Amino acid sequence: MILFINFKKAYAEIKEEIQKAIERVFERQWFILGEELEKFEKEFSDYNGLKYGIGVNSGSDALYLAVLASGISKGDEIITISHTMTSTVDAIVRSGAKPVFVDIDPMTYTMDPLKIEEKITMRTKAIMLVHLYGNPTDMDPILELSVKYNLLIIEDACQAHGAEYKGKKVGSIGDIGCFSFYPTKNLGAYGDAGMIVTNNEELALKFKLYRNYGQRKRYYHNFIGINSRLDEIQAAILRVKLKYLDNWNNKRRKNANLYDELLEESNVITPIEKEYAKHIYHLYVIRSKNRDKLKDYLDKHEIQTYIHYPIPVHQSKAYLEYKKIYKLPVTERICNEILSLPMHPWLTKEEIESISELIQQFLTTN
Repeated sequence: MILFINFKKAYAEIKEEIQKAIERVFERQWFILGEELEKFEKEFSDYNGLKYGIGVNSGSDALYLAVLASGISKGDEIITISHTMTSTVDAIVRSGAKPVFVDIDPMTYTMDPLKIEEKITMRTKAIMLVHLYGNPTDMDPILELSVKYNLLIIEDACQAHGAEYKGKKVGSIGDIGCFSFYPTKNLGAYGDAGMIVTNNEELALKFKLYRNYGQRKRYYHNFIGINSRLDEIQAAILRVKLKYLDNWNNKRRKNANLYDELLEESNVITPIEKEYAKHIYHLYVIRSKNRDKLKDYLDKHEIQTYIHYPIPVHQSKAYLEYKKIYKLPVTERICNEILSLPMHPWLTKEEIESISELIQQFLTTN
């Protein structure tokens, strides 16, 4: 079977370093808000070219705290997309604000900058864009709108560790960048973990307080916060993995190029990398009019695939109130066509050739 992600190979490559990192934490006997987290926060913020990194429990909490600590609250509006993991939108709603959906670019599947301005109102406080699948959103037009209308820019970079827009790391371009270190991510922990990055010192302090019960000093609470802390073991593990991130991303890009080459003559639509972008292929997503049958065909041949995402957020049961309000034709169309193929740094040339050959076989008979 060809796995979607091969955790065993990933672990085997750096097993000794991981074990030493974990042992280091146990030797110190300090498991929360300690030296490993401080060092990882510095290393990851440096990697992204920013001053501050604040480790939290998950990418979902990173997004939520980005909204909450920014002073956005009930009645405010945040412009975002519906073709994303639901945690993007959950972060907005949990804060009491209202999500305002815009459609996506049909080639990159990221926010369409041309759709934004018509949705801006007096209540709009921020734009929360998503660098989906590891593919950067077109940032310049969005930054222009943020200046014109005085809007906060929150980058959901949970799938885009190391991706670049015009040579600059995504997550470092707007006001706040949010990352997830869920195990499947390009930089993944062995459990839940996340981080917020920013150059804004005032916001960085708020994030630190909010993640730790709103306390500056133990048992002295400035306001009501939450418990959302990236623990020492995960921080130690992520410090090891960060050293390999660029190399692993380059391997993903090579694998994507091979997929592109082998599927070039087929009638599936392969991912697009715009001239402004460095795509790091957290996911390699193709499109097919006959997606469901193709998925079944690959499943029968022991090729593990997924759909990211089969239902737009605004059409899910949790957000049915928005279904009647929004018509997002591109978003609604592609969710019936997209299919994520196996993609990770340990995928072999032979495996990619086998997958591509099976896709070609299916297309010639269907």
